[in-house]
Amino acid sequence: ADGDLLFNVNSDIRFNPRAAEQTEWQNEDNEEFLPTGETSIDSYPNWLKFHIGINRYELYSRHNPAIEALLQDLVSQKITSVAMKSGGTQLKLIMTFQNYGQALFKPMKQTREQETPPDFFYFSDYERHNAEIAAFHLDRQILDFRRVPPVAGRLVNMTREIRDVTRDKKLWRTFFISPANNICFYGECSYYCSTEHALCGKPDQIEGSLAAFLPDLSLAKRKTWRNPWRRSYHKRKKAEWEVDPDYCEEVKQTPPYDSGTRILDIMDMTVFDFLMGNMDRHHYETFEKFGNETFIIHLDNGRGFGKYSHDELSILVPLNQCCRIRKSTYLRLQLLAKEEYKLSLLMKESLLKDKIAPILYQPHLEAMDRRLRIVLKAVSDCIEKDGYDNVVENDFNTDADTVTTER
Repeated sequence: ADGDLLFNVNSDIRFNPRAAEQTEWQNEDNEEFLPTGETSIDSYPNWLKFHIGINRYELYSRHNPAIEALLQDLVSQKITSVAMKSGGTQLKLIMTFQNYGQALFKPMKQTREQETPPDFFYFSDYERHNAEIAAFHLDRQILDFRRVPPVAGRLVNMTREIRDVTRDKKLWRTFFISPANNICFYGECSYYCSTEHALCGKPDQIEGSLAAFLPDLSLAKRKTWRNPWRRSYHKRKKAEWEVDPDYCEEVKQTPPYDSGTRILDIMDMTVFDFLMGNMDRHHYETFEKFGNETFIIHLDNGRGFGKYSHDELSILVPLNQCCRIRKSTYLRLQLLAKEEYKLSLLMKESLLKDKIAPILYQPHLEAMDRRLRIVLKAVSDCIEKDGYDNVVENDFNTDADTVTTER
């Protein structure tokens, strides 16, 4: 229905690249932007096709051809300008492409095999570029959620594609040549932005992840929600959910968790984060247009895949306390535990498509199989305690012409 689409697009309107900078739609008779025989919508760049495909239920449909094309754009489009993203604890760059698309660049800060040191607090951990790429593949190809914006890995020339095209003087001033004759920069941010934490190329090539931008907030407002299972972000204090075993009952009586599907969305996000080992889910976002009846956007996944030798069971607390899960999610997880659809093998296969593969160190892939067994055991314990129908929510279409999957 029209109300389920983020944008109601008049397909007769042609996209004018010159107007993209003003984030406006213009209906100008500009034949130079419209190859013969194409409809107006065919002339849209892939980032815009992605934006107009967003709906109440997902960021993009399963078979949307624009997504593969957009991933290709992220690694091949000419970068025309670069600026530092304001806010945040670590350096991130906003990159603009020749086709007016934009993406968030997270540079490589540690190698694939490096683990987060055991004495690091989750809130002072590095953000990992490869975790952003792996999270996109896990969300899209493996769990079939489609709630993470498209992300691709790219090798960037720091001189030609960052320093020479930036108009950000603060960023430009932080470039230097290291004693090893490599080009380095460190930018400005509240953590890890100093010469001691400089990002250096070999000699001027740097790896990073590029995440496609969501529509501008002036066109599609997003609502930010505090995660009920947010951590305390304090070295000594504990959050309420860590000390109250009945905390979920309290959450379920509070809007928007007292009706609709939001509590099930939180459970999906919990499973997603546990498989990655991501402890840093303090807030989440939804599109304002859709009110409370819509999905959670899985943004900012850079603190996943930090430890392969440790399973952070506290991430799974929402599932253990609430004992609720979607049937589609539960069946998918059961499938991924089977030898012929093994999670680690499917993940490895999917990640090979990325330009900077391999994305994950093998022990991280094996850790996902181990964590999957822990999730399934948690659901099994819930079913034993509360009964299947009280735990597993049937989210399948029950129309007469649709076959629903039985238990």
